[in-house]
Amino acid sequence: MKNSNRYRVDEPSQLLEYLFTILSDRSRNSVKTLLARGQVSVDGQPETAFNYKLQQGQMVEIGHNRSFKKSTPLQGLKILHEDEDLIIIDKSSGLLSVATAKEKQSTAYRQLTDHVKNHNPKGRIFIVHRLDRETSGVMMFAKNEKIKRALQNNWKDIVRERIYMALVEGEVQTAEGTISSWLKESKSMKMHSSQKPNDGQYAVTHYKRIQWNSSFSLLEVQLETGRKNQIRVHMEDIGHPIAGDKKYGAAGKGIGRLGLHAKLLTFQHPATKKLMRFKAETPEAFYKKSK
Repeated sequence: MKNSNRYRVDEPSQLLEYLFTILSDRSRNSVKTLLARGQVSVDGQPETAFNYKLQQGQMVEIGHNRSFKKSTPLQGLKILHEDEDLIIIDKSSGLLSVATAKEKQSTAYRQLTDHVKNHNPKGRIFIVHRLDRETSGVMMFAKNEKIKRALQNNWKDIVRERIYMALVEGEVQTAEGTISSWLKESKSMKMHSSQKPNDGQYAVTHYKRIQWNSSFSLLEVQLETGRKNQIRVHMEDIGHPIAGDKKYGAAGKGIGRLGLHAKLLTFQHPATKKLMRFKAETPEAFYKKSK
């Protein structure tokens, strides 16, 4: 018998009755014991209530030789989608994507690693791309090395859309535009923009003005390339730095955080080839500040 089995619920039922059905080869007492010992989870959380009401589409997992631990609630992130290969999240501003020398525990990577290990002790999480600590929105992680390599080696072909919302300082005069330059990183870990051909990595950013006033403009930004700090550098290049981004030229605090949000990610699933689209709602403060 396998260490654990997963079942998708086809129709509403009480948990114990459902277990009697899917574990019909076991005695009723042994099924009750599995439940009482915390060896049953529903949608990733241990469940011991006999009369727990299951809904269609929920996932029931049986850990035949182990008990499930109640996972710590995720902080600063929400899982938008999870399958055998990928986890897509909506990350809050202020949460690190991965560990730094100063902070190793409170990161999206650490929390998701604990999350997958709760279901599979051998489970792992792999970094595919990153969002800055103060940037919120849609972010993707791989759950195995094969998928990680497929995404990183074919990123430009797999990813169809990466759209950000950027709250920038000042009134942007043009309705839309394109910024291109070569970007390179200095010894102080700051990215610099150059118009000199091949002086770094080529970067292209498209933007469209959504709403604006004399102090701030809200832009929809689409990345043609994905370089480190690309949007932040390019907004500084046109004289409209991201609100709150002191590192790249912002004069004020803006909304008390970096005014950058990863709104939309559309990609072809590297395993199933299905086109997938995930959206994270833009923080209301972006709209209020640029009215």
